[in-house]
Amino acid sequence: MELNIEACYNALLTHDSRFDGVFFVGVTSTGIYCRTVCTARTPRRENCTFHRNAAAAERAGFRPCLRCRPELAPGNARMDSVSRLAAAAANRIEDGALFDGNAEALARELGITARHLRRVTESEFGVSPGELAQTRRLLLAKRLLTDTSLSVTDIAFASGFSSLRRFNATFKERYRLSPTALRRTGGTQPQPLTLRCELAYIPPFDWDALLTFLGERASTGVEWIDGNSYSRTVLVGGHRGWLFVLPMPGKDVVEVRLSASLAPALIPVLARVKRLFDLCAEPCQIAVCLGALALAHPGLRVA
Repeated sequence: MELNIEACYNALLTHDSRFDGVFFVGVTSTGIYCRTVCTARTPRRENCTFHRNAAAAERAGFRPCLRCRPELAPGNARMDSVSRLAAAAANRIEDGALFDGNAEALARELGITARHLRRVTESEFGVSPGELAQTRRLLLAKRLLTDTSLSVTDIAFASGFSSLRRFNATFKERYRLSPTALRRTGGTQPQPLTLRCELAYIPPFDWDALLTFLGERASTGVEWIDGNSYSRTVLVGGHRGWLFVLPMPGKDVVEVRLSASLAPALIPVLARVKRLFDLCAEPCQIAVCLGALALAHPGLRVA
């Protein structure tokens, strides 16, 4: 995906939420990268660089903004990918496929060689599979440090790092701030034994229709629709617990509350919530497809 620089800067000027997560803005005067919806003072055009995803921005030497928090952006940076293979690889990496750093196993799963996997991701996203996974781990850790009271050790392993030492060194090297220093900047503290995360989407988002759909298909004793919320029991990778999902008024995000017992499986759990509620959908792209379908089949009813 080639970025149109003028269009990107106009989206930044207007804080257009339709482009939230589609690209990120690196600010050379501060060394940070932001979402298009960031409420900080808009930087001058000559101080901006534009990146297709968070990993590309971090490869260029930028660190995430503490105000707009890129880790909360919708996962739409890969929606414009012309390669289904690259999109499939990105999905599996987001689900934690490279927790152990084994790109060979992921390549075999996709039916390609590790060399071709690297070539595809670098062509489509501008970074290697390992860099995509590393950024994913670090941004999840940043979210947990800010939004939960989990210990730094628990956060390191929940984010996919093999050791606390490795986590501390990588976090400090990439963000020029230690995990404990970031936590001291102030973050919300949920009730003990409960994790809280926010997952963003690009509006419009028909939450009521989704709840109706899920309610009609709910598994008895496993899933519940209660008023404006969805909840269910969870078993992932041998870790058992519960989760609770509801929209946040005035914000383009859903709140996910989970039992702390799911912390070791947090990445695959959040990935499944994103898929369940289709949070990575691109409404404009869907509208174009529905419009084309209606034109091709005039008698077909398109909802």
